[in-house]
Amino acid sequence: MTRPGDLKIAWSELQRYFAQGVVLCVDDSLDLIEVSYQISVDNKSAVEAWVKQGVLGAVSDEQAQSWFADDRDLWAVVVRPWVLVQERF
Repeated sequence: MTRPGDLKIAWSELQRYFAQGVVLCVDDSLDLIEVSYQISVDNKSAVEAWVKQGVLGAVSDEQAQSWFADDRDLWAVVVRPWVLVQERF
């Protein structure tokens, strides 16, 4: 079984995926695994609702720079072609 700590990766390791435009940020109000699952089963209504609510979307350049400067570790899950990331406080 995967433990939450097993999902963490340094943002610096994800830079190339960010450059490709395939990194999505999941707000910490959502469950990263649930979002990943809903994307994997192509639940368009849930994904569209999250995007509309602003709790799922592309990582901004400013956010990427901040994470890089802070050498931030993020939770991450790959759901091809996407890499979903989430900050946990």
